[in-house]
This record gives sequence, C-alpha cells and structure tokens, in this order.
Amino acid sequence: MAAKNAPVLSTRALNRATLERQLLLRRTAVPVKDAVSRLVGLQAQNTRPPYFQLFSRLEGFAPDALAALMESREVVRIVTLRSTIHTHTAEDALTLRPLVQPARDRELNMFRSGLAGVDLDRLTSLARDLVEERPRTMRELREELSVHWPRADPRALAVAARCRLPLVQVTPRGLWGRSGQVSLTTAEHWLSSSSRPAASPDATVMRYLGAFGPASVKDMQTWAGLTRMREVFDRLRPRLVTFRDENGVELFDLPEAPRPDPGTPAPVRFLPEFDNILLGHADRTRVIPPAYKGRNGVGNQSYGTVLADGFLTALWRLDATEDTGVVTVQALGELGPATREEITQEAVDLLTVMSPAPAYDVRFDTFVDFGD
Repeated sequence: MAAKNAPVLSTRALNRATLERQLLLRRTAVPVKDAVSRLVGLQAQNTRPPYFQLFSRLEGFAPDALAALMESREVVRIVTLRSTIHTHTAEDALTLRPLVQPARDRELNMFRSGLAGVDLDRLTSLARDLVEERPRTMRELREELSVHWPRADPRALAVAARCRLPLVQVTPRGLWGRSGQVSLTTAEHWLSSSSRPAASPDATVMRYLGAFGPASVKDMQTWAGLTRMREVFDRLRPRLVTFRDENGVELFDLPEAPRPDPGTPAPVRFLPEFDNILLGHADRTRVIPPAYKGRNGVGNQSYGTVLADGFLTALWRLDATEDTGVVTVQALGELGPATREEITQEAVDLLTVMSPAPAYDVRFDTFVDFGD
C-alpha cells in the first residue's frame, strides 16, 4: 500500500497521463521508428494492428512508412512482452527478448511431458542451424526436429525451439497490403548482429513508466509478463515519485513525466484489437470503465476500441472491398450528438488513410452479441 501522505490521482488523472505518454491526446510529428521505441513496442498478435496504432498516434502517418522499416530490418516482429508478438525496433528485439526469457521458460514448462528424453541444449543448437540456414515455418521445424526425437510430441519440439531461441517473423509477413506465412529465423541472423545482453530491469521499468505511468508494480509485471519486480521498484524509489490511486494502491512515476490536468480534452481515437494501452496495466479502469469490463472482446475474439473522452466508448470494425471501405461502430452506451459526429469524422479520416477503396461509409450498428 502507498504511504498515506502520497497524493491521490483520480482515474481521470491517470487516464490523461497515460494518453499523453501514449501519444493519444494529440497526434505527434515524430518519426515512426522513434514512436515504436518510445512506446516500447507495438502489440502485434495480428499483422495489421501496429499500423492502426500508429495512425491514431502520429501526424501524417502512412502505412508504407512502417512497412519500409520492416523491409529494411529496422523493426521486426518477435515474441517478447507477455509472451506475445510485438513489433519492436531492432535494438529492443535484441535486448528485451532475453529480459523476458523467464516467461518463455514458464511457457515451455507446460510442454515438458511431450519433451521427455529431449536434450534441450541440443534441440536449441539444431533449431538454430535450421532457421539460420533459411527461415522455417513451425511445420518445418516440427518435421525436422522429429527426425531426431521421433517419440517426442512434434508440436512440443517446435514450441521448445520458439521458446529457447529469439525468433523473428521474416518479411513479407507483416507488410502492409501484402501477405506471407509465418517463417522464422533468429533475431541475430536477421539483423546481422551478435547476441546482446538483456536490457536491465531498472532501465526497463523507467521506460515503462515513461510510456504507461503512473503505474503500480503489478501493472508493470502484467505489461512485461515478469514477476518479482518489487525489489527493482524499491531500488529505484529514490529516483521516482509516488502517488496513490483511488483504491490506495501505490503508483510510481518519473518525476518530470507529464501529468496533464484531468480536464484536458481527449479526442476520439480508433484503436485496434490488442492495443497496448488496453493491456499495459493490471488495473485497466484508467481506460476501460468498470461497466464495460470485458466488452472489447468475447472469448478469444477481440475488437477494435473507440476511445471517446479518453475511455472505451464503442467497438469498431473495418470491412473493405475494392470499391468501398466501411467502418461499423457499435456503441456500448448512449452517444451524444457531438460524440457521434466526432466518431464519424475520425472514422472518415481512418478510411481515407487506411483503406485502399475509393469510396467509404460509416455505420452505427450492432455486430457483437454479448448475450445480455
């Protein structure tokens, strides 16, 4: 618990601070690569969300700008935080991946029964040779590794390679307007780099607070997929400031980080499924009102999120044909005329940049059944 004399930050204050650091209070004219680094990566479980994340944050963003960085190998798709795929700068791919290795080890433990009798060090060496000879799919890894361990679970063998090695998804996978199956090689091979030391936990906490703060220890652990970070925060305490949230939970922050007035206007923004602002905290009420908890997804299906006045207000989806791009918005509550108009205009701007179709349409309709 926070010290009783620590200042209390309201939910709106936390919302505005996080939006400011996430470049969502106004679009910012910073280079795409700098934005990817500043945000400590973009959640990229699907291929298109990173592009929509940047559209909502950067002034004049064009999808080709991110695709070009991927083609030049300045940014890559790799499993890191929360054991999920992120788009990272090359530097972060090389240093964050070893930092979160404990999470990959925990994932691998779930497949131990299928790896009985398997020498994991030998598997790692063989898998490295295979993917550095040429990029391989998971199916190819299963088949190649099964030759050496025919009694092991083929899927477990491939998962072991993915957990033990820092594997990146090579292009054209992830390029805007193109498609490609998931083919993997090591980050070192793809980036023509030797292995790097893991990013320090201290530096990573500071970067996290810069992009997601003020935040609790549990928030940071949820974002990173790491445990036992309390001692890191305690070590950094002399360099940080502390607050309390409305429930008395201790929050840490960088002393000079922006904390805008809670009344600062927040524009409508369309966020894709899996945007990190929705996943970067254990307590997500700073963006998702308690009444809408779980409303941005049903089961394993997640939907695009519309923020209005900084908070989850509606869901959206994009359907495009050669002739027409259509954004459908499903409000989660009543929308006033001004909010509806602002949502419509932001949807038009999104379609203008992010849809190749010459015509567009914005509709307000229901496309998710919550079973209420």
